[in-house]
Amino acid sequence: MLVNCVVYQDGRKLADIAQSEIHGYLTKPGCFVWVALRDASDAELDEMARQFDLHELSVEDARHGHQRPKIEEYGSEIFTVLHVVERMGEELHVGEVNVFTGPNYVLSIRNRTEQGFLGVRARCEREPELLAHGSGYVLYALMDAIVDRYFPVLDTIETELEAIEERIFANTSPRANIEALYYVKQQLTTLKHAAAPLLEATGKLYGGRVPQVCAGLGDYFRDVYDHLIRLNQSIDSLRDTVNMALQVNLAMITIGETEVTKRLAAWAALLAVPTFIASLYGMNFTNMPELKWEYGYYMALALMAVFDLYLWYRFRKSGWL
Repeated sequence: MLVNCVVYQDGRKLADIAQSEIHGYLTKPGCFVWVALRDASDAELDEMARQFDLHELSVEDARHGHQRPKIEEYGSEIFTVLHVVERMGEELHVGEVNVFTGPNYVLSIRNRTEQGFLGVRARCEREPELLAHGSGYVLYALMDAIVDRYFPVLDTIETELEAIEERIFANTSPRANIEALYYVKQQLTTLKHAAAPLLEATGKLYGGRVPQVCAGLGDYFRDVYDHLIRLNQSIDSLRDTVNMALQVNLAMITIGETEVTKRLAAWAALLAVPTFIASLYGMNFTNMPELKWEYGYYMALALMAVFDLYLWYRFRKSGWL
């Protein structure tokens, strides 16, 4: 559905217009039109393609959706695909924003996202000297807003990871810790898939041959590029931490199993001594003079007790018990 359809001139809002008036304002010098759609239908997309004369390949990508984040040029038109990562409860939800940017228009279409970009429009309108750069500045503002929304998501994931690391050393369920770590890794992968492809694509907007729409805005797109570098480095660092936490958790499991094995071995040794003595005297050979000794039974019990106490002391001292 249509969210906004506004025409700007010399960096200032001129008027809210109807869709049927778009083409007329596109022919006026110094004007550009910014249209925002949400979950656009095929009919709305066809109407926008007719009004702005959009390239058929970019329209086809927007129609099907589920595209990889990218920035493509079609003549004077720039087609940008951005992923919006939103946290809904404990889950990450990935939406998509398609931005068509031309010399005198911006068409943004958001799909499967709850949070809109009214704040971005308000920010642009508060800075008429920057909005005077035209549609290229709007593209920057949209990209900057989406990239900045990644950081709170990353902070939440980092907080989850720190809590799991504390639980690893608190003798909690190892299986639950591994499941939680894999879930964190999955979230980081989702965020990586949204941010990493933009890193290379954004470099095309400020270095080398810059599209005409983005001319004069190199510093702004470089700022987005710097944010993406910092974001990707943080994601990679957290993924390394998750891998290390998995190894530590598995090591803790191995250590726990070793402790159990040592305890079982110690108790087996304690049981082996009286078992040996009892089995020795249970053979009932005739030529065993101590069998007829009055204190032989008590002597056997004493030997069992002495040897077991000695072994218990040594095992206790070495930490096996």
